[in-house]
Amino acid sequence: MGSAVPTVESGHADLEPLRWLGVAAIVEATTLLLLVGVAVPLKHLGDWPLAVRVLGPVHGFAFVAYLWLLLRLLGTGLLSRGEAARLAVSALVPLAGYLAARFLARRVSGRPDRGLAR
Repeated sequence: MGSAVPTVESGHADLEPLRWLGVAAIVEATTLLLLVGVAVPLKHLGDWPLAVRVLGPVHGFAFVAYLWLLLRLLGTGLLSRGEAARLAVSALVPLAGYLAARFLARRVSGRPDRGLAR
């Protein structure tokens, strides 16, 4: 019996899109963390709204790019609906994007993950 989830061991050689989604998850999580943890406090506590004006659109682009990649991978069958839903929700929670990137890296390497894949 073969695995329903494509991995390097199961003969699926083209897992590069999963790698890119992992990179996008890290970028999205980092921009969200910078926006919420640095730019917003600078705006409200330091009276410096420029940080939000700069980081807001940067994070918005990262978020949209991440979701676009996620939907593309869902369409190719590299992700199940459940995985895609959990990965999408992870983009809304600060630091959860790093867990998503870890999950994706483990998928690419063929190792099981006990995190987002439930």
